[in-house]
Amino acid sequence: MEWPLLLALMLGGLGALLLLGLPVAFSFLTVTIFGAYEVLGGDRGLVQLTRNAAQSVANFQLAPIPLFILMGEILFQTGVAHRAIDAVDRVVTRIPGRLSVVTVFGGTIFAALSGSTIANTAMLGSTLLPGMLKKGYAPTLAMGPIMASGAIAMLIPPSALAVLVGSLAGISIAGLLLAGVLPALILSVGFVVYIVVRVLMNPTLAPPDPAPDLTLAERWRPFVVYVLPLSAIFAVVIGSLLLGLATPTESAALGSVAALAVGAAYRALSWVKMRNALLETVKLSVMILFIIMTSQTFAQVLSFSGATSGVIRVIEGYNLGPTGILLGMIALLLLLGCFVDQVSMLMVTVPIFVPLAKAAGIDPLILGVVYLLTMEIGLLTPPFGLLLFVMRGVAPPEIRMSTIYAAVMPFITMKLLVLGAILLLPGLATWLPALLR
Repeated sequence: MEWPLLLALMLGGLGALLLLGLPVAFSFLTVTIFGAYEVLGGDRGLVQLTRNAAQSVANFQLAPIPLFILMGEILFQTGVAHRAIDAVDRVVTRIPGRLSVVTVFGGTIFAALSGSTIANTAMLGSTLLPGMLKKGYAPTLAMGPIMASGAIAMLIPPSALAVLVGSLAGISIAGLLLAGVLPALILSVGFVVYIVVRVLMNPTLAPPDPAPDLTLAERWRPFVVYVLPLSAIFAVVIGSLLLGLATPTESAALGSVAALAVGAAYRALSWVKMRNALLETVKLSVMILFIIMTSQTFAQVLSFSGATSGVIRVIEGYNLGPTGILLGMIALLLLLGCFVDQVSMLMVTVPIFVPLAKAAGIDPLILGVVYLLTMEIGLLTPPFGLLLFVMRGVAPPEIRMSTIYAAVMPFITMKLLVLGAILLLPGLATWLPALLR
């Protein structure tokens, strides 16, 4: 079978299965079994498929995934992160749009602890949104920062998705974890500046909200008690990587131990909470590892069929150059982000994009950060961005979906600007990982 026909059948079959509602991993497994049987030689192909699947998950580089998930689950189940949000609320005073700014600060802190965009957005929405709306904040200014800062967890360690991208695309996991830090901080600062400027231009968006009348000690003590220790966890993970003291797996293990220590210090640990944290870790880890298995075997079938090299030859025939090819990748990823989930985006495009990037001489770290940022934007892009529906779940019933779309659009624009800045100034993504060398 010629590679264009095989590629069309596999992608078409995949799309049909996804439309029928079959889970992503099983959809890919189904079309991969068909491809392996056709390309690798019938029954022998299926045996080889089984071997490849086992080898793809028997990889020590994947160990950071369950450890990072466990770290976030411990902090989430013990409620330590909620106390940190309250502490930030006491510290941030005398600034336009105060509660929206608190949302950005709190979301960035929790993103550096949970690694989960969904958990981050749900926690911020359920904790902060009711109070903001009650105090008269415009729904767009209340919900936009929650979704935008919730999605930052995609970039900041301990991002399990960054580990997934690194493992699937063959990019340094340590380098990719560090590459997202500076763009994420730039986004957070940009969100705060936007909120302040918008409220100064239109004060009706956020009525004056004076902080409680507290003494200096009452204001700062919770910050010292609840936020600084959590910052130490982030410092342990990033510091051990930067100083070369630990591999990504070891830094993830250190982070989990530090999370346990913090939970114990606050007397927030219990057998029930640990059981829930471990169960959630197992559920998410199995799902991610199964996705890795099906994705890598899918890529191998495309490679053996000649589809990967064929697509590369076709694109190289247009003489686009590295920048043109990268812009084309971004356009396709942004388009996919409007309709499919982030894992599907990865699984469909990595088998084609990674060889194409190597052939074009594109820096793997830049490709990795482009993946993370475009997937982060995809979480927020109408009509099917996942975090839009998370917000729909925590928002009051009278909030329309169109209002949620309007709330997120300015923040999508800022994320696109940061993506463009990375293309113009690659050092924004590569500077921190370069310190590892």
